[in-house]
Amino acid sequence: MPAAHLPFTPELEPQLRAWLAEDIGRGDLTAAALAGRPGRAHWLAKAPGVFCGGVLVEPLFRLLDPALRLQLLVADGEPVVAGQRLLELEGGAAALVAGERTALNLAMRLSGIATATAALVAELEGTGVRLADTRKTTPGLRRLEKYAVRCGGGSNHRQGLDDAAMLKENHLAWAGGVAGGVEAAIAAVRAHAPWPARVIVEAETAAEAAAAVQAGADGVLLDEFLPAQLRQLVPELRSLAGGRQLVLEASGVQPEQLGDYASSGIDLISTSAPITRSAWLDLSMRFDY
Repeated sequence: MPAAHLPFTPELEPQLRAWLAEDIGRGDLTAAALAGRPGRAHWLAKAPGVFCGGVLVEPLFRLLDPALRLQLLVADGEPVVAGQRLLELEGGAAALVAGERTALNLAMRLSGIATATAALVAELEGTGVRLADTRKTTPGLRRLEKYAVRCGGGSNHRQGLDDAAMLKENHLAWAGGVAGGVEAAIAAVRAHAPWPARVIVEAETAAEAAAAVQAGADGVLLDEFLPAQLRQLVPELRSLAGGRQLVLEASGVQPEQLGDYASSGIDLISTSAPITRSAWLDLSMRFDY
């Protein structure tokens, strides 16, 4: 599996500055004791898991000390064990102290998500079914949390409402009812969206799923179906699609049910659990004297 990549788009640096400002405020009151002094530090994992967030450490600390030097010893997405050294830092002592908490908070949060994702992905290994996230993310952290999912081996669903059109119950009802609404809603979206955009329809019954396929949906999100129901429904939907590509996704799946759902013939399982239920991975910054 290729390593996950986090592009440094224009909005990332202002975010890092804002997160540092939240902690530093008008200035670190301890900085006067460290003025002009050099410092060295390293990070340790205090628990096993999957590391994520190392790519943010250097740009974050360089906002405080442009001359800072960093050596990453573990890449994002790699497993770690308790006591493992993750990275080494050298720069102004005041900058190392001022950026410590913000950097660790980000990495512990992201590493927790990557760790939780990896555990679920491992349960699907060999099935051909992918694990995807949802839009249940922390406001302001979506890009990073979804990056952490990729570091754990998962796939990203939509980054936002502008990535793909997902027509849910309310869309269909307001567009004219499920029976006629799905066709009208898909047609309207296709008329206005860029040509590569996909149209996904959420279905809560077999009839809704069939209507979505017949109306030309690119994918159907099968919400809260039981595995036994999907084993019967999935072949029927693929037959209705007549050979065209159709992505069938299950949602409303509890983590302990992954194996049952993976054997139903679906392509994708979407879950918010790695982001909404994961614990932070305990990491520590130790100063070298």
